[in-house]
Amino acid sequence: MKINEVVARSIEDSRGKPTIEVQVDAGHDVFIATVPSGASTGVNEALELRDADGRGVLKAIENINKIIAPKLKGKDATNQKEIDELLIALDGTENKSKLGANAILGVSMAVARAGAAAAKVPLYSYLAQLSGNKNKLFIPLPMFNILNGGRHAKNGLDIQEFMIVPSKKTIAENLVLCNKIFGNLQREIEKDFDKDHLGLGDEGGFAPPIFSAEKALFLLRGASKDEGDISFALDSAASEFYENGKYVFEGQELTRSQLIDFYKELAKEFPIISFEDPFAENDWEGFKEFTNQMQGKIVIGDDLTTTNVKRIKEAHNKQAINGVLIKLNQIGTVTETINAINMTKAFGWKVAVSHRSGETMDDFIADLAVGTGADFLKAGSPAKPERMIKYQRLLQIEQELSLRK
Repeated sequence: MKINEVVARSIEDSRGKPTIEVQVDAGHDVFIATVPSGASTGVNEALELRDADGRGVLKAIENINKIIAPKLKGKDATNQKEIDELLIALDGTENKSKLGANAILGVSMAVARAGAAAAKVPLYSYLAQLSGNKNKLFIPLPMFNILNGGRHAKNGLDIQEFMIVPSKKTIAENLVLCNKIFGNLQREIEKDFDKDHLGLGDEGGFAPPIFSAEKALFLLRGASKDEGDISFALDSAASEFYENGKYVFEGQELTRSQLIDFYKELAKEFPIISFEDPFAENDWEGFKEFTNQMQGKIVIGDDLTTTNVKRIKEAHNKQAINGVLIKLNQIGTVTETINAINMTKAFGWKVAVSHRSGETMDDFIADLAVGTGADFLKAGSPAKPERMIKYQRLLQIEQELSLRK
């Protein structure tokens, strides 16, 4: 399937901020991808190119239309690795700062969709082929972020995400259960606050004016106590509250050891199965100590690893974590993302594919999670359309996989 044309334009993400839509005209069809944007970002992420105003993406779009598009014309869309390597070479920088990781990613994703169409298979099957995943495909467990804090909300919570992880057999059952708990949580919040405090954070979770992680977890426990076996997961995004060698957390300055003790107490009190970015992105010792002490828990690197094989390998050498969060726009191409997933799996670690706080109506990550055999999918709360579309795609895939049996 030859690429005829590549065109980019500006659209708005879920926060009303400009982002990129890419259209790849290949064969006799047009394949579209849109690029998300993060609020809490690691310093080692590939660069999201913004205009001088800090908002616009016109320069990144120009890079697609004037630099990338002419180079891809006539290329075979089924050569994903070759095209991604060409995009990386065209940029020529370590962090994709010349063309912009957002520019490169939009093209890479749209090309993957074209490649799947040429192969006449669903996107998840095509991504399974690209990743060399020959195992039976399955639906990952959802991590529903139903209570927001940190950079994703305007409240006093330092921890950024409070997630529930139901473990029913199907995504359909897990969605029903999540919606029930979400309604219960609303009633729990209304017991303490009036309806004016029922606003939603960036990722669709409630953002009540509370200031302690313990209070947030009590609310989650109250909302889920009669709903069967529900686990919790936390994303601390601890780089956001790390200052001058200390963790400025809930009004106190904590040392690494004190923060470890705090997390351990939470784990004793609540059914927490995973801790994401519990320490700052360069606090390797904090991650290592915590992972060693929290046997049986998943310790996930996000800002620590930034979907980058070099960082993931370093984390393995230092025995710092046992799980990796995967975000396409942290690294910038589909091929590099698959490489990061495959390395994580080779280490025997858990894989969690994730959205960003500034999302679009693109459901690519659902296919990515299924195709590469990820353990979890983080796509926020099903209360917002840009989150729900990912779960709806999982429902479609689940139905297709069940028909194959």
